[in-house]
Amino acid sequence: MKYRRLGKTDLNVSVVGVGTWQFGGEWGMDFSQHDVDQILDKAKELGINLIDTAECYGDHLSESLIGDYLRRNRREDWVVATKFGHHFHDKFTRTNQYGAAEVLQQLDRSLGALKTDYIDLYQFHSGPDESFDNDELWTMLDKQVQAGKIRHLGLSIAKNENLHQTQSASQVNAKTIQVVYNRLDRKPEEAVFASCEQQDLGVLARVPLASGYLSGKYKPGSVFAGNDVRHRHDQEHVANLLKQVEEIKQNELPEGMDMAQWALAWCLKHPAVTTVIPGSKSPAQVEANAKAADFVSEDHPQAIVQ
Repeated sequence: MKYRRLGKTDLNVSVVGVGTWQFGGEWGMDFSQHDVDQILDKAKELGINLIDTAECYGDHLSESLIGDYLRRNRREDWVVATKFGHHFHDKFTRTNQYGAAEVLQQLDRSLGALKTDYIDLYQFHSGPDESFDNDELWTMLDKQVQAGKIRHLGLSIAKNENLHQTQSASQVNAKTIQVVYNRLDRKPEEAVFASCEQQDLGVLARVPLASGYLSGKYKPGSVFAGNDVRHRHDQEHVANLLKQVEEIKQNELPEGMDMAQWALAWCLKHPAVTTVIPGSKSPAQVEANAKAADFVSEDHPQAIVQ
C-alpha cells in the first residue's frame, strides 16, 4: 500500500480506502456484522487505513456496523470519515437536515454508532449552497473541533462543478473535498481540482469505478435487480456508459491488466487526487482494489515516502 497526506490535515491515508454506502443495503444485498468484519480485516491486512461512511447509509446502519468492528479492534489504526446533512427514512428516501442543532444531534448519533469519541473527518454531505452558506452551522462545527469530537472538517460536494463550495472550503475550515471522479466523469478537472490544489485540500475521489460500470464485469445490455441502486439509473444512459466502457477496454486498458485496478490507478494519477474510496462487497473485492496501489507512482505531490 502507498500513502498520501490528506491536504492540510495531519492525516496520512492509504491511496485506496473503503467506501461503505453498500453496508446500508442499497446495493442489492444486506450485510451482516460478520460480512463487515471480514471486509475490514482484509483492508487492514493490506494496509488500507481509510473508511468512508455517512449518516444516511441506512439510518446510521453502516456507521453502526463499522463501530462494532472498531470497538473490537484498534480504533487508532483507522482514519474514519463520515458525513452529515441527511435523515434516512427508507431505502432511497432521505430528507435534508443541515441546521446547526440538527447536525449536532447527527454528530452525537454518529459518534454513538461508530462507538468512538472522535471522528477524523466530518463532511458536509452533498448539500445545496443555501444550506452551506450558514455561519451558525460552521460556528457550531468549529466548537466541536475545539472540543475534540471532530479532528477535521471536509466537504462532499453534490455536483462536480460546485466551485462556490470548493472555493469557500478554507473559509469554513474544511480541509478536504470529496467529489465524483472517474474515467467516465472528468468534470472536476475543469475547475474544482485547480481550486483544491490552490488551497492544498485533500481530495477523496468517490465513485471511482463509476458505480461498478468501470469494473469490467458488465457488458452492454446488462440489467440490474430492483433492489440495486443501479436499477434506478436511466437505462439509455447506462447503455451509453457500458458502450464507453467497451471502447475504453479496447483502446486504453493495457493488455492483461484488470480493468478495475486500471480505473482506480487512473484516478490516482491526477496530482489533485489523494485517495479513491471504492465500495467493496467482499474481501476479494477489497484485495483487487488494493492492488491498484501497485500501479501508483511515488512522485505524486502528496506522496508519503515510507
